[in-house]
Amino acid sequence: MKPNQTPNHTTVQPATKASSLARSKTKLNLGDVLRMMVNDAKIDKADAEKLYKDRKLDSSNLHPIIIIGEQKWKELRAPHKLMNADYLSRWLASQAGLDFYHIDPLKLDFTSAAQMVSKAYAERLKIMPISIKNGEATIATADPYQTDWIPDLERILGMTIKLVVANPLEISRYLPEIYNLAHSISSANSAKAGQIVGVQNFEQLIELGKDKNLDANEQHVVNIVDWLLKYAFEQRASDIHLEPRRSMGMMRFRIDGVLHQVYQLPSNIMNAITSRIKLLGRMDMVEKRRPQDGRIKTISNDGTEIELRLSTMPTAFGEKLVMRIFTPDVIVQDFIQLGFSKKQADLWADWTKAPNGIILVTGPTGSGKTTTLYSTLKQLATPEVNVSTVEDPIEMVEPAFNQMQVQTNIGLTFADGIRTLMRQDPDIIMVGEIRDIETADMAIQAALTGHLVLSTLHTNDAPSAVTRLLDLGVPAYLIHSSVLGIMAQRLVRTLCTACKVPHDITDAEWASITHPFKAEKPVSVMKAVGCVECRNTGYRGRSGIYEMLTITPKLRKLITPNADLAQLKTLAYREGMQPLMLNGAEKVAAGLTTIEELLKVAPPLDQ
Repeated sequence: MKPNQTPNHTTVQPATKASSLARSKTKLNLGDVLRMMVNDAKIDKADAEKLYKDRKLDSSNLHPIIIIGEQKWKELRAPHKLMNADYLSRWLASQAGLDFYHIDPLKLDFTSAAQMVSKAYAERLKIMPISIKNGEATIATADPYQTDWIPDLERILGMTIKLVVANPLEISRYLPEIYNLAHSISSANSAKAGQIVGVQNFEQLIELGKDKNLDANEQHVVNIVDWLLKYAFEQRASDIHLEPRRSMGMMRFRIDGVLHQVYQLPSNIMNAITSRIKLLGRMDMVEKRRPQDGRIKTISNDGTEIELRLSTMPTAFGEKLVMRIFTPDVIVQDFIQLGFSKKQADLWADWTKAPNGIILVTGPTGSGKTTTLYSTLKQLATPEVNVSTVEDPIEMVEPAFNQMQVQTNIGLTFADGIRTLMRQDPDIIMVGEIRDIETADMAIQAALTGHLVLSTLHTNDAPSAVTRLLDLGVPAYLIHSSVLGIMAQRLVRTLCTACKVPHDITDAEWASITHPFKAEKPVSVMKAVGCVECRNTGYRGRSGIYEMLTITPKLRKLITPNADLAQLKTLAYREGMQPLMLNGAEKVAAGLTTIEELLKVAPPLDQ
């Protein structure tokens, strides 16, 4: 069968795409699709006949694409791709001369889509409304040759219809959800339930006679919150941002370190969602003028326990809420999975096996310090040792540790926390952050009295941690005797394995991440492309890059009250410390990330 011929063997004369499709009223069946695939040399005729014979009496009413996708066949011609439902849907779209549309639930305009056609109508025709733009309604179907409904719907809507082909599995999954969510948003918007007190909006528009506040326990709001958390987990989001604006509320997800706008909601619904989440996190729902912290523990659809850390902040247009998502797989046992090289993992193991001393991890917020420390503590927390932490706030509740939270409102600071832990017979202490001289003094005293102390500092690289401690007021001789090693780290996005392609690298590009150090230039590296798997970003997941500084006898001699950072760095490189940029260059050469991504996160090399 030719691409311009429909499955009922009615030849389509050369004409516009819309008129060609409009003449066909046939619903696709398994035999039609198999014939098309044989004619297009996608599958062997014998395999097609066997499948048709086996499924001839099948009454399951499954879409032909789903049935064929279940066979896990590979196309006859090179590159012999696996023909799953997504591949077959794209192929069917090209056969019908239509665009393929990947349904991304985070990009759907639920409210306007659900207003196009009724749920019953959409389910009967197995079509899914997508969007309305410039007088054109985009509708997805998995049956591009059944088009007799288009003229009637165009007349009812008063606009043209753009038909696109979508994966039937996606249509059957998301079709009920867009109607359910649209109903929840519509019902919540029109509700006149209990008033939420004290919404701090500096430019709030008062509409007389209209109570726009919603009860946080309103069932429709509960449905919206459930949807929000479900999709955040599915999309591998690390943070959820609910941000009030003047007239709308903005919902954003941080995925692999990058914020993606997900949805806009009316302000009153956003306020109700925030209140619902505050209720779940046992926070003060009435207090909207002060920042608050809370946490929620929940279970994802696949049964994984997930912890969410909540933080609210009063803004000009109301209360902003950020939820940090922690899944158990964040704490990994194997440091190679975090991005350590074999040599780095061995050095880290040597540091953490020491009976006493301080190990510092440095880097900006969001560089993976907490994950490194928790993974380390999880490994060290055997039944024979007492692992205690003092944090602000406790990032993840971990039963293997004894965790204490800093509470400045009652005078419990990091220094007080360490002082308390010292009387608790600890073996290993983790201090969330060294911020002042008092905390630094207590951490060093703990290290000198026979404890292993792990902590974090906010510095650009490992050698800068030494000068930072000196700036805080820590005597040089105490740094000599207590600090075992300092590790700086960053997170780089890793390339999507489904779409990355080779890319020849120039001398100038390679020099941009290695000069003035000598590093062998690879013939080619990989570059980002973008596909459905990675949400068209070209990247999927993140990996750490590390700079590890062991305090050697030669370095100790340079650690003086007036230590020179440039001299420290120069000697550290001579003593074998690999800078962050060079460690990242190894990952670029290995095809794991790109030069652009590395230049974004790693500090430049000193010339």
